[in-house]
Amino acid sequence: MADVVGANGKAPVVTLLVAMRNEAENIAACLESIKDQDYPEALIEILVFDGNSTDSSFEIAERKLGNRPRGSVRPNPRQTQAAAWNLGIDAAAGDVIGIVSGHAILASDYVRAAIEVLRRTGAQMVGGPVRAIATGGVGEAIALAMSTSFGVGGASFHYLEEEQDVDTVFMGLSPGDVYRRFRFDEEMVRNQDDELSYRLLDAGLRIVCSPRIRSTYRSRGTLPALWRQYFAYGSWKVRVMQKHPAQVRLRHIVPTTFICSLMVGVAAMLAWRPAVFLPVGVLAAYGIAMARAISTIRPQPRLSVLVWLPPAYLTAHTAYGLGVLAGVIRHRRWEGGSLRLMLSQLVERARS
Repeated sequence: MADVVGANGKAPVVTLLVAMRNEAENIAACLESIKDQDYPEALIEILVFDGNSTDSSFEIAERKLGNRPRGSVRPNPRQTQAAAWNLGIDAAAGDVIGIVSGHAILASDYVRAAIEVLRRTGAQMVGGPVRAIATGGVGEAIALAMSTSFGVGGASFHYLEEEQDVDTVFMGLSPGDVYRRFRFDEEMVRNQDDELSYRLLDAGLRIVCSPRIRSTYRSRGTLPALWRQYFAYGSWKVRVMQKHPAQVRLRHIVPTTFICSLMVGVAAMLAWRPAVFLPVGVLAAYGIAMARAISTIRPQPRLSVLVWLPPAYLTAHTAYGLGVLAGVIRHRRWEGGSLRLMLSQLVERARS
């Protein structure tokens, strides 16, 4: 497509925007993977935005970029990823702009593959599937759980094996004019990439996820960290759905339905002891579904990972479900979005 052709029809300049805060453990590997791209170095601009890190992230990033002509580390006073990426969009010189997590490590052909997919598909945004990695039994279980359909529902960009159109994508790359037109909504502390993706879809644009665009992502390594992550996702997902009710999907409330069913069952049991079958039935159904999901994983994980899979699934689903409930309360009076419209969309989809 014409938008991803550089000056004089040559290969486009690509700006990669890296948002970080206290990423001392990860940022060196992230930037090293960008520097190791097989795309011409002169055509890659690296802009790193640091959200007031209290560790050595800023110094590590500066040291890694060195005197690279198209590279710099800059402050992000507002700290959030949305703010960082908007600063980057304003400063970017690239014909193509991509966002990069400080937790990510890019394959050496990441940029070249993204340009090829943009040109071939004509999509306005492309990205690759999330390939989560971690160390230790708990961390590996979390990474595995969040790379399965049972773990993340219909969010296929987490695990797809074939190129397809999706409703949101990990670390999207777009022609620069797309990002400059849409930008990130800085109200969104979390889920800002989902919210931007839904605006693209509302405008009739395409998002493509291709396994040719390869990267890995260092997932949370402990269950408390996973809980905090998914509780925040659930809470802010409500605000996304308020703003974009047409993009609401049933999968967005499955964990909340599980939590509500369990709560109703427990309440009924407390009021009438024989109703104990209700919460037990909900937990049994969840356990059976989980066991079936785990049995289909290939290759089967080793025992030290396998034993942590059920807690990882349960932590993510419970945190997300409760996060949605908290989000309904938190965002119930925000302007520019209607909970009633969001719920009506869900009812309509359930009927169809």
